[in-house]
Amino acid sequence: MASFVERHGLWTSDQQAQVAELIARIDAGEIETLRFAFPDQHGILRGKTLVASEAKGALFDGVNLTSTLLLKDTSHKTVFPVFNSGGFQIAGLQGASDFTIVADPATFRILPWAHKTGWVLCDGYGTDGQPSPVSSRQIMARAVRELDEQGYDFVAGLEVEFHVFKMDDPNLRLTDSGQPGTPPSVSLLSHGAQYLTELRYDRVDHLMELLRTQLQALGVPLRSLEIEFGPSQFELTFSPTVGVAPADLMILIRSAIKQICQRAGYHATFMCRPRIPNVMSSGWHLHQSLKRKADGVNAFMPTDADQTLSPVGMHYLAGLKAHACGASLLASPTINGYRRYRPFSLAPDRAAWARDNRAAMLRVLGGPGQTASRIENRVGEPTANPYLYMASQIFSGLDGIARQLDPGPSADVPYETEAQALPRSLLDALQCLRQDSYLVKKLGQDFVDYYCFIKEAEIARFNLEVTEWEHREYFDMF
Repeated sequence: MASFVERHGLWTSDQQAQVAELIARIDAGEIETLRFAFPDQHGILRGKTLVASEAKGALFDGVNLTSTLLLKDTSHKTVFPVFNSGGFQIAGLQGASDFTIVADPATFRILPWAHKTGWVLCDGYGTDGQPSPVSSRQIMARAVRELDEQGYDFVAGLEVEFHVFKMDDPNLRLTDSGQPGTPPSVSLLSHGAQYLTELRYDRVDHLMELLRTQLQALGVPLRSLEIEFGPSQFELTFSPTVGVAPADLMILIRSAIKQICQRAGYHATFMCRPRIPNVMSSGWHLHQSLKRKADGVNAFMPTDADQTLSPVGMHYLAGLKAHACGASLLASPTINGYRRYRPFSLAPDRAAWARDNRAAMLRVLGGPGQTASRIENRVGEPTANPYLYMASQIFSGLDGIARQLDPGPSADVPYETEAQALPRSLLDALQCLRQDSYLVKKLGQDFVDYYCFIKEAEIARFNLEVTEWEHREYFDMF
């Protein structure tokens, strides 16, 4: 009987060759367990770990998971009514039915920190072999295909900020369980306000060396390790990759860093603005360009000295600017992320572009003959689902190219330039996405309704909580 992959024709000839190599490594005893990882709607990896003998069959037949995994908010609560007919429903996701995740053998890695453990990224499908309508990796793949039809490859480099703390207490007492549970108690590895100082770097060299060796052993294109401005805050940068690979890379490194640190007694967090004294928000700066498929040349690189970018690059830039507010939800999908947007904080607060100006949302770099000419979008937070964030960029840029949009003049004083304000809250961002008819069409109306429903559930839970600010402000005075 044909396998799930064979029945539905899910692999290319390259993937068939890659899975043959993977099975050969299993048979050679290199791998004793294989993790089948699926990026959910939040960009969190879920899945199952199979022993090697079972993993070989699962590569062809997929792994079944309960569809409720697709219906959860960030507290892991199922926010859709599963067992009744009321509320928002998605075909194939009722009654806690199964969906199937199928490995993409091109993503296979061996995890250097885990004993003879392999890892492979998966896509979600219905039992009929159709792509899951809420699979974020497949949404980005669709965007990449549209770009391919226009004769371009998507190229992106990652610049990711995060915090690492010493783990003082994991808080795993019975009273600490919950949904979510009590976060760990931590202490600093470094003081803040010493951005890029060598002395600060040397004091945390044990952590930097741990991350460097493990990430390089994992085979990711690590470029630099840096001390950021805030206390216990760091930044890693990665060389550009092409197509869906930049999003796959972000998913992998985020999970890898947390696992590597946890095993060594540290706590790594990509939360945008942790609640610690003197904190600096963490951002995710996405460097992007297009490469012409015909000759492999950077399509953003200008040819004339008076050009900032090529005409295609300027149209793409205009598309990013035109859809900046609608795409904000996908770049910054948490309540906490909107605490980063404030004037004069090196985080953008309006939809503007500028040439080599870090206050602007869209920072343009490059020039004639500069093969690294690109656009740096500084709006994202490190928690963003990279597939949704990057898909929103591709779709927005394509619209700018199709309509030959003009981004207008460079905003040389970005915090003073008249421009559309970015959303100041998660709720505002939801409304902006819903009002952007082009992005709704590209992402799919059902997906947008589904994703906004989840985010509204998070906002509702937040609004039911009494914050420390409220208690401090009112408890004694009134």
